Amino acid sequence: MHSDFIAVQGALTGQEAQFAVLELRGDQARVTPTVAAELLYAQLNERFRESWSLSWSVESVSPPIVRCRLEFLGHAREGLGVAHDLAGARGVALTEAARAWQLLPATYGTEDAWVEYDPEDGPNTSELGAPDTDEGPAARPVHQSEPPRDPQMEKAKKHIDDLMDQLREQGLGKQASLVLVRHGGYGQSVEESRRVYAELKALQKG
Repeated sequence: MHSDFIAVQGALTGQEAQFAVLELRGDQARVTPTVAAELLYAQLNERFRESWSLSWSVESVSPPIVRCRLEFLGHAREGLGVAHDLAGARGVALTEAARAWQLLPATYGTEDAWVEYDPEDGPNTSELGAPDTDEGPAARPVHQSEPPRDPQMEKAKKHIDDLMDQLREQGLGKQASLVLVRHGGYGQSVEESRRVYAELKALQKG
């Protein structure tokens, strides 16, 4: 892994995560940790200066789906965010794009959590706490924080992206977005990604 990527991991280790609301059910909310955008941007500017870029596209307003494209030296990886609102979807998309580049420490896991929700105060994430700070960055082997990227999963995501483009051109973008919502994005495994692709393909065929 590039040494600057490891440095970004180290800077993010132990920092307080934010949380995006993925789903509401009465007084309960399903949340997921997202990286603090300002902190990530500061680290990328410090380490990579003008060698990185970020772009966004709103795939759907309702349901909220946002795509984030994070590029380094002409090479790009994307993250897809599906959440309760556009702000949350944006945070999830950025986190997934950073994860695709292995910029995140393991404390930004992919496990969601159900917490109490108040319409005025929002989700109560106090019990979830910040990422573990018992060990500092120097004590934690940050190079082990993210598992190797699965080539099959990356290939599956590319196929889904290509098919989504085709469906949008056919005027089926809304229906395709609903498929992604049901699966929480691309899916959490190659098998689930294949199911997403199969549903999208069936939609295309009518």
